[in-house]
Amino acid sequence: MVLNLPNRITLFRVIMIPVFLLVYLNQNITYNNYIAGAIFLIAAFSDFLDGYIARKQNLITNFGKFMDPLADKLLVSAALICFVEFNLLPSWIAFIIIAREFIISGFRLVASDNGVVIAASWWGKIKTNLQMIMSVMLIINLDFPFINTLETIVIYLALILTVVSLIDYLIKNKSVLQDK
Repeated sequence: MVLNLPNRITLFRVIMIPVFLLVYLNQNITYNNYIAGAIFLIAAFSDFLDGYIARKQNLITNFGKFMDPLADKLLVSAALICFVEFNLLPSWIAFIIIAREFIISGFRLVASDNGVVIAASWWGKIKTNLQMIMSVMLIINLDFPFINTLETIVIYLALILTVVSLIDYLIKNKSVLQDK
């Protein structure tokens, strides 16, 4: 299989996940949180870039439809697990966010078996962007009262949008789960 440019960018994002983890989890690296934040930002930007190129140049493939959202889920889930490890995020919030991703992935799988493609909703896109912003803020972890308050606000907004986007997907696509 020959991979087009958007698919290569998606694979690049997947490869960046263990690099991010190696840097972020290694407390012996000077400024590891800033380096890890830069790595995470590059990986997050690659999500926008691969989608833009795929749509602009009509390079949308089944591989991309499968791997692009999976790469996003892996990147965000890796960061969430680290945040729990570093006591930056309550485990129940990480669980809800990761559980939502599993639910939507399963839902899309059922839809796919029924010949239905469920596209990302605006709620889902906003949720993803907010989760990326939250992740960068927690990775860099500037310890100032205003920043700490802003981080808390962004965490709860990301959590709310996670639940709202889940409900939106389920309501809009409830026919997928009905027996025919």
